[in-house]
Amino acid sequence: MTLIAPDPTVLARVEAAVPGIARTRASDRLGLAHDASHYLLTPQAVLVPESAEQVAALLRAGLPLTFRSGGTSLSGQAVSEHLLVDTRRHFRSIEVLDGGARVRVQPGAVLRQVNARLAPYGRKLGPDPASESACTIGGVVANNSSGMTCGTHANTYRTLESMTIVLPSGTVVDTGAADADERLRALEPELADGLVALRDRVRNNPDSVRRVQQQFSLKNTMGYGLNSFLDHDSPAQILAHLVIGSEGTLGFVAEAVFRTVPAHPLAATGLLVFPALHAAMGAMPRLVEAAPAAVELLDAESLRVARTDPKADDVLRALTVAGHAALLVEWQEPEEEALAGRERAAAEAFAGLELAAPARLSRDSQARAALWHIRKGLYASVAGARPSGTTALLEDVAVPVPALTGLCDELTALFARHRYERSVIFGHAKDGNLHFMLNERFDTELERYAAFTEDMVEAVLSRGGTLKAEHGTGRVMAPFVRRQYGDELYEVMREVKRLCDPAGTLNPGVVLTDRDDAHLRDLKAVVTVEPEVDRCVECGYCEPVCPSRDLTTTPRQRIVLRREQAAAREAGDHELARELEDEYGYDAIDTCAVDGMCATACPVLINTGDLTKRLRAERHGRAARQGWKSAARHWDGITRAMNAALDTAAATPPALPEAASRAARALAGPEAVPRWSRDLPRGGMRRRPLPDPGADVVYLPSCLNTMFAPADGGPGVMIAFARLARRAGVRLHVPEEIGGLCCGTPWSSKGFTGGHEVMAGRVRAALLKATDGGRVPVVSDAASCTEGFQRIGLDVTDAVAYTAEHLLPRLTVERRLPTLAVHPTCSSTHLGLDAAITAVARAIADEVTVPEGWQCCAFAGDRGLLHPELTASATRAEAAAVRAGGFAAHASVNRTCELGLTRATGEPYHHLLELLDQATTP
Repeated sequence: MTLIAPDPTVLARVEAAVPGIARTRASDRLGLAHDASHYLLTPQAVLVPESAEQVAALLRAGLPLTFRSGGTSLSGQAVSEHLLVDTRRHFRSIEVLDGGARVRVQPGAVLRQVNARLAPYGRKLGPDPASESACTIGGVVANNSSGMTCGTHANTYRTLESMTIVLPSGTVVDTGAADADERLRALEPELADGLVALRDRVRNNPDSVRRVQQQFSLKNTMGYGLNSFLDHDSPAQILAHLVIGSEGTLGFVAEAVFRTVPAHPLAATGLLVFPALHAAMGAMPRLVEAAPAAVELLDAESLRVARTDPKADDVLRALTVAGHAALLVEWQEPEEEALAGRERAAAEAFAGLELAAPARLSRDSQARAALWHIRKGLYASVAGARPSGTTALLEDVAVPVPALTGLCDELTALFARHRYERSVIFGHAKDGNLHFMLNERFDTELERYAAFTEDMVEAVLSRGGTLKAEHGTGRVMAPFVRRQYGDELYEVMREVKRLCDPAGTLNPGVVLTDRDDAHLRDLKAVVTVEPEVDRCVECGYCEPVCPSRDLTTTPRQRIVLRREQAAAREAGDHELARELEDEYGYDAIDTCAVDGMCATACPVLINTGDLTKRLRAERHGRAARQGWKSAARHWDGITRAMNAALDTAAATPPALPEAASRAARALAGPEAVPRWSRDLPRGGMRRRPLPDPGADVVYLPSCLNTMFAPADGGPGVMIAFARLARRAGVRLHVPEEIGGLCCGTPWSSKGFTGGHEVMAGRVRAALLKATDGGRVPVVSDAASCTEGFQRIGLDVTDAVAYTAEHLLPRLTVERRLPTLAVHPTCSSTHLGLDAAITAVARAIADEVTVPEGWQCCAFAGDRGLLHPELTASATRAEAAAVRAGGFAAHASVNRTCELGLTRATGEPYHHLLELLDQATTP
């Protein structure tokens, strides 16, 4: 393939409108060209505006723009061959209003983050799509998102109060303002008058009214929301509700105000397994009478996938799936008595059902979360297991509930007729909304896909259904909008587009199109690269938790750029391949924190850190590999040398070591030499053995204690933990070889596998002796080290977890802090230390806060020294929240994370156990 160069005339217009926002490198363009859909277009440039005013300037310039935020869209509405506007990076504001009854949000805010802000008020947003961990408000508005429990009564359309819209002319309209209609008529008279005329045109046509009411009685995101003309009278409100579901084709939503819904604290959830799909559908009337909040369908193939999920329960694992189907049901209530009543009604409904396994409802939070984890991750789990080289397509349709069984039967028959294997059907049965997934090879099977689509369209429309229920029209269904609505309503939609966007510059080809084959063009070809890359479905769930997302690349972008490199080589475009590889070095390898947080969000558990480590290993020469092997054998001396270097630097006028490190980095490269800055501490304290043959615990103080001194001249975690153990009557044994031991993370994160093996062998041998063959438990005092030891295969407990369980009950807190800001780490998250951290923190502070914007700090051992810009970017949001909070103390559970947060906030961060030591000192 050949990457077409951007049009210089277009770029000049961008620069004239808003200077400095265009990104035109190959990696920028191709990295953001991919979204979760099966379409691929490469933009001429990626634009990163910082304000609504800058977006307005771009619109006034008449440039063809496509707005992109979370990139979780499945129908091709977030890709473009023109200019792609990143609305996520600088549009993340969240403002809770009226005690949580309303919330004002910008398009880049992630849905889960909004709900986290609302949670203390017992409220949440109405829409609850499966992609809530990654989708943004921009996408929620653009697609009229609904989800598991909101149906059509609490979707985006129904819960919108107002929005601020930037129209293609550059006019800004706040539909919540008292004079919104007057302003719209004054600034956009043709638009205001045209919307009123269309309102009357629809209302005065009985057939149009009937069609609109029937179509929008279902979940429906096909075409424009013509129900706006029946539901609203004023042009401003009609416009606002037309913009919902318009997929960025009518204007830019700079912010929106939503009415929130109750987040019921109590729920009961269960999985009803039926011997056949017909039995499951036959149960729907009885179940609906019991008023569940959600009824989710899983067909036989879905159950086969669900059985393999690590969180599947014993009943599901034991099920031998034949033609089975299941319904995931849930009831939600604010109070115990109300939920108990729901459970009694559910039990009566279950009594007459034909079930293949006993019906059970659970209130247990872990059991309920496991069921929803299985359901929400179903698409990506199935897609991740698809044959290499195929593309996963997830479609969604809706029909009246009585027609659901027939549609399921016909879809199953279509899968067989068109030779689609392992296709799954699942979805929101209570709403008549089905999702189904296909694996397709577009390079060889395009005619099959076209024929299947025609058959599927007929199957849905013949049952009075809609071809898009939740995922938006996009490119995939744009050719079929006229067929669903008829000529009259289709012409109304075309007039809506003409009135709002006369030049057709916003997201061309999406929602409405003149091409009958638009759904068969610009399809994504998938090349085989490597295991981590091949499993990825490009869903983007990983992106909100990636610490480098605002600096360079995200895990999804690292993966798609590997695909683009392979595609370029396959096409013989070696120049493009070299360009991508050169840019990939810094963007994807050097600035990856390898923190593994992407795996916590990925439905198919891809850890792009593993890919990065392997790529780093490939860059190492023989001398470097041997040098790091030698370092593993002489680690005590290495750490003491680093200790001495920091002491020397601290005792020298700061300008000298800063200049020296700059010069060395310029000569040897930033990957080879850390950057010294005056906010770094002195060297720490050498780890010394503490022999005690009768000890209760083998204690492995981290080598970070040797390298970096504690904050503010404090004792540090090594001394603090020893004091806490002594007060609690617990005896510690520190191995004789401790000075030369390490968890291995410095080697594994850099890809020095040989050195890692050497150190792992040294640690195993030392612990075998120190623990009396494994009899005595082992504790480490830095979360990253605990995780590193566990990766070696050793059973090591983190000091915070050990303290919470064994020491804290024996300690007396003498003084408490009024407020405490806590920074959990990526390692503490992987280790499941949240409960232990909370227990210790609440023991010493009246109010404990994990600041808004928390994420991995990306200090990542030495990344914060080699690439301080990475940590600065990763901590920016959290640091702002910390500075605004005025906390009495600040804590984390890893020394390098403490350094990163101190650097970001200007506040001293201590290990949490240091603060516990202070609080329990008599």
